[in-house]
Amino acid sequence: MKLRSHGKSVVVWILLAMLILGLGGFGLRSFSGQIKSVGSVGDTKISVDEYARALRQEMQTRSQQIGQPVTMAQMRASGLDQQVLGRLIGQAALSEAASRLGVSVGDEQLQKQIFDIQAFQNASGKFDRETYKFALRQQGYSETQFEAQLRGDLARSILQGAIAGGVKAPQEVIDAYTKYVGEHRAFTWAEITEGDLTTPVAKPTDEELQAYYNDHIDQFTAPETREITYAWLTPEMLKDKVKIDDATLKAEYQRRIDEFQQPEKRLVERLVYPSMDEAQAAKDKLDAGKASFADLAKERGLSLDDADLGDVSKAQLGKAGDAVFALKEPGVVGPIDTDLGPALFKMNAIIDAQTTTFEQAREELAGEAETDMARREISSETEKLQDMLAGGATLEDMAKETDMEIGQIPYTADSSDGIAGYEEFRKAADAAQVGDYPELDNLSDGGVFALRLDKVVPPTPKPFDKVKDEVATAWHQDQLVKAEEARAGEVVRALEGGKSLGETGLLTTTVPSIARGGFNDEVPPQVVSKVFATEPGKPAQVTAKGKVYVLVTDKVIPADMNDSDTKLISGQVGSQLSQALANDLLTFYANAIESEAGLSLDNQAVTAVQSQMQ
Repeated sequence: MKLRSHGKSVVVWILLAMLILGLGGFGLRSFSGQIKSVGSVGDTKISVDEYARALRQEMQTRSQQIGQPVTMAQMRASGLDQQVLGRLIGQAALSEAASRLGVSVGDEQLQKQIFDIQAFQNASGKFDRETYKFALRQQGYSETQFEAQLRGDLARSILQGAIAGGVKAPQEVIDAYTKYVGEHRAFTWAEITEGDLTTPVAKPTDEELQAYYNDHIDQFTAPETREITYAWLTPEMLKDKVKIDDATLKAEYQRRIDEFQQPEKRLVERLVYPSMDEAQAAKDKLDAGKASFADLAKERGLSLDDADLGDVSKAQLGKAGDAVFALKEPGVVGPIDTDLGPALFKMNAIIDAQTTTFEQAREELAGEAETDMARREISSETEKLQDMLAGGATLEDMAKETDMEIGQIPYTADSSDGIAGYEEFRKAADAAQVGDYPELDNLSDGGVFALRLDKVVPPTPKPFDKVKDEVATAWHQDQLVKAEEARAGEVVRALEGGKSLGETGLLTTTVPSIARGGFNDEVPPQVVSKVFATEPGKPAQVTAKGKVYVLVTDKVIPADMNDSDTKLISGQVGSQLSQALANDLLTFYANAIESEAGLSLDNQAVTAVQSQMQ
């Protein structure tokens, strides 16, 4: 019996801003055998490990989005497996082009990029080789593999910049879209309530309730329930049995001293220019009050988010450190010649050095050390627990003879309390079959568990007599919405006949201005959407979340192209449209390379990789 491992990836790295296809991936064992690649573009191969990592990343991303595990079968059904493969083919095409053109990066630039990746840095922001090695091991990379892939990605990013770096959307298109997005509208609206009905909703008869129950039986059906018995052990359960002495805690404090003694930092934004002359011209314009830093960013086709470096230490700023840290209040310095080129730096805030004493950190250190020791104790007991289960011990035996605790849960797809809060348990509970022997499995916090499916109770309609009150409430709400919609229709016809909304006797509210897609605490978003879908002066009704509304669009307020907010929107629109055009250009280029160099796919290898992910 093997202990299944479900460790979560914790490494996230940031490469170049222009890097379109990242290095994302989640720990996966290497595929062995004679099949080494799933395909190639020219001489550039797509390895099975690369494809597996990309699939795993996509599955993880989709799982996080929908809140439940995504299977390979679901990936294939939705075409996501082909999207992943398509991205890798495009990436391979660009790598092939870079290779043919002789585009590459040297060791010095490669080292700089590795040193700049935050996941490889210690608490003081400096590259740490042990952290680097550990992070790569977690991702299933050797240093040689990672550095070769990073070198290829950097070369590809240079090619991408050459192809699409200067692409800008036409100003006419930007202006047209900005006017659309920046448009505001004024409107008046009212909610139709039960009190606005001319005839109240009648009380239902038993026959009507029975008919409603029969027609909406899904609403009154209990979901499938899996009666599960489990035994589990978590670090939290053992913490009270673990004691850490002060000497150990002080040693840990010293080992992590960089974490508890943070250097002084600054909140900084940076704009890099192609030449010193261009950078100086931008600084002169800023000093003369002819442009803000945001305006300069827009001129570069960037937003302030693109320019944001976050909170950085003096060492992290390199050559710009002295100048930026010399500022005693927010301001702009530069141009300064940096590794990326001449740059302006805007300092937005000063973050004082922070020191946490041992006494202040003691509770945190003790909690972490106790949890870590508890995890190690559980890990050391794993083989014994496995052997007990393999030897025929029941979960009840495990609870009696070990530190494991036993419990029962009527598990459904909506369960999330207690042990059901762990994704690993939910996955095992969903897959369990009656009669399966319990297996030890890992929990994300270092704990372990084993479960037994005792019984599966299929979806079962709740007896009518027990849910009659629920049925009556649902029937009333259903009839109420229908009656309110009918009343709203009467109001709309009256408005079309010349009445104003204020003359209908409804409680009305006027909103003098709201942006397209704007938010108002008191106005449902469906009403706002309807306002922008309705011509001025025309009434309309909309139903949202069981409530009915009537509205009239009073007037259209065109976007003020000179307004600072509209200018910001225009800059964002321009960046997004320019990026979309650049992406299209790169796609066309990659497709051309595929045609010229030749695309080869090994469907057997693709299927083999996917079969490992069932």
